[in-house]
Amino acid sequence: MRRHAPTFSSTIAAAALLLAFALVSPAAQSGETAAPDSKIAQAAQQLVHGNPSQAIADYTEALKDTGLANDKRASILNDRAVAYVRAGQPKLAIEDYNRALELFAEYPAAYNNRGNLLLALGQPAEALKDFDRAILLSPEYAAAYSNRANARLKLEQDADAIADFTRAIALMPSSAAPLSGRGLAYLATDKPHAAIRDFSRAVNADTRFASAYRNRADARLSIGQSEDAIEDLSRAIAFDMNNSEIYVRRGYAYLSANNTASAIKDFSRAIELDPRSVAAYQARGLANGIADAFDDAYADLNRAIELDPRSAIAFAFRAFVYKQNAQIDIGQRDVETAVKLDADAAETAWARGELAEARGQADAAVTDYQKALKIKPSWRLANDGLTRLGAALSDADEHEVPGLGIGTWIVVARGTQYFATSPDYPTLRIPLEMIGEGKPKLLAWDLKEPPHAGYGLLRFAGGRVAGKTGPEETELVAIVDIEQAKVLAIQPDRQGARVASWVWEADRVQIASVDGVTDEFAVRSEKPVVVPPVAGAGGGGNAQRRSAQSASPSSGAWSPWDQPMGAPRGDQRPAKRSAQQKQKPKTLFELLFN
Repeated sequence: MRRHAPTFSSTIAAAALLLAFALVSPAAQSGETAAPDSKIAQAAQQLVHGNPSQAIADYTEALKDTGLANDKRASILNDRAVAYVRAGQPKLAIEDYNRALELFAEYPAAYNNRGNLLLALGQPAEALKDFDRAILLSPEYAAAYSNRANARLKLEQDADAIADFTRAIALMPSSAAPLSGRGLAYLATDKPHAAIRDFSRAVNADTRFASAYRNRADARLSIGQSEDAIEDLSRAIAFDMNNSEIYVRRGYAYLSANNTASAIKDFSRAIELDPRSVAAYQARGLANGIADAFDDAYADLNRAIELDPRSAIAFAFRAFVYKQNAQIDIGQRDVETAVKLDADAAETAWARGELAEARGQADAAVTDYQKALKIKPSWRLANDGLTRLGAALSDADEHEVPGLGIGTWIVVARGTQYFATSPDYPTLRIPLEMIGEGKPKLLAWDLKEPPHAGYGLLRFAGGRVAGKTGPEETELVAIVDIEQAKVLAIQPDRQGARVASWVWEADRVQIASVDGVTDEFAVRSEKPVVVPPVAGAGGGGNAQRRSAQSASPSSGAWSPWDQPMGAPRGDQRPAKRSAQQKQKPKTLFELLFN
């Protein structure tokens, strides 16, 4: 997945949203109750109430006390640095952090906070050193693990980032930030279902976490769940109504769902909020081009190029519009400009494919469409091009991996990714997202019985992960909606001796996962049909056929599909939903978004 380098201002904003807990001063965190005339206490209150300038003044006054011990002076300097960050003065903040650490070299909070600022300033390698020092001094410092994971994510050290996020989650399981961060790491490593799981946990921990909704929408778009992505972005907009970027994202989701009219409305709203938004103008230009509103499309894309003459995407989109308007030669010039500006942009590869297809160069078009989808899996227009040409999503050879299947199910590999397929279900292609080292050996396939007929559960080995006493084997379960031919979720089911607990209710399934977090998914259920007895009829009836492979030879007697509703697993007894929980009145948010 292609990574984009954010600007300083956007990085500072993101850091403030995701990692604010790491930047709060120790005085504010502890609720320090100093004397009313204490400048330190006054400064902490000013910082809590969003007045960083006054906090800086108060901390500066407190530092005039010549009798301060070194550790106390270092604490005040650290707090003033936090205030400088909030006030948008990073250079002065760095100076204060440096002075604090000169006075008190074993101060983990100052290392963590300085590292977080260095990360926001685009220096992840230097930030990593500070986070390492903070964790060395304080091995249970959850925020430092989360921040170090973000630095590793910037350095594309994805496996180490996931390990650090996992450690942070274990230390503070109710915090949304590390969950969202790990979701981003999973998304960067082509594991969208794992990403969706973490983003869902993040918004459950903080229902107003707009960025987690945005990120979950990206993950859902990557697996073709356009409608779910639109719903997520609508929620994000409800919490951040004046953010033009979210309208642009939802506009693209509408385009992915073939709803061009709604896409144009969203792009127009984004332009109202930010009249200089290049992203909004070029997106609306594309949408107008798809709608054959060529004059409007040219106007939008010309404006985008005027605002940013080096926007490869704007030139690529205008090339597409020229092609749509049967001006292929002019479009070719634009696509060549786009290639010069950014040959690795998904939009550039797609536009070049469109021009190649228009010239009858099918092989070249297929290569470009495949490249676009490798960079941006959610780019539906490139997928549409491959469909028109009858080509595969990738030119990588797909082959069966012997010894990993079960029954009629086989495992196929495409590059570094694995999928499960079966001739019994030709419309199903189940991604086997690993969480550890190894290969995804299929362990069991089972069909749910009424009232949840129409769902299947595919369990597979998830690889080995590091445990407290050594490597541990893992197993995952893909919850498959057979009727709609899609994967509802992929859930960790076992890690070492820990096992998940599953409870199927009428309209949902709850999974108490191996990492201690409970996930919940809405499911359909059939209403029971009462059949009157027939005189003289034998017993039995039409029981649904179950798969011969419903139990794993490597597991115990329990499996999530064998468990009666509400039955405990071993010594784990999942809490039953109380009548009060079942009859909980809907909030205004639930009424608005169903």
